[in-house]
Amino acid sequence: MSIMDGTDYGPLAGLIGSWEGDKGLDVAPEPDGSEETPYFETIQFEAAGQVANAEIQTLAVVRYHQVVRRKADGQVFHDQVGYWTWDAKTGVLAQSLTIPRAVCVLAGGEYSGTATDGSPVELKVKAVAGDPDWGIVQSPFMLETARTVGFEHSLEIDGDRIAYSETTRLQIYGRDFEHTDSNHLVRS
Repeated sequence: MSIMDGTDYGPLAGLIGSWEGDKGLDVAPEPDGSEETPYFETIQFEAAGQVANAEIQTLAVVRYHQVVRRKADGQVFHDQVGYWTWDAKTGVLAQSLTIPRAVCVLAGGEYSGTATDGSPVELKVKAVAGDPDWGIVQSPFMLETARTVGFEHSLEIDGDRIAYSETTRLQIYGRDFEHTDSNHLVRS
């Protein structure tokens, strides 16, 4: 467990810093099938200290901003902000995120591995629409047109390398679709 700025960030410590990756692949729904988009991205993870909830729970907090650009034209097609939190007492991990399509996700899960013994740290979280603990909130338009019904994110931190895969289950264009993203990033 790493201690920075007096906060024990536990499994989140390895995230802190600036990351770049150019091996991304986005598989997104289209009315007549799907579209594969190669991408590059930057993610900035910042130590945000700790917060106390109801004077009982203490969370270590890492804030992040992710910007994803198409390789074909350099245009931003995904911008995401959020937090990773960790409760050292219970081991519970959470990722809260917002995208500018009027969708918010609160995903929960656990981690495995410890950077101190040289093994990669894996963070795994998920959320399901309607779940009372780890859920999804979205605007009326998105609920009617492009409903997010599930979210899973797996991220592996191995020193100065991160690999992730993400699946967002959607109901869109009259069908169920698994929108996937994956990439490998290096600390810059």
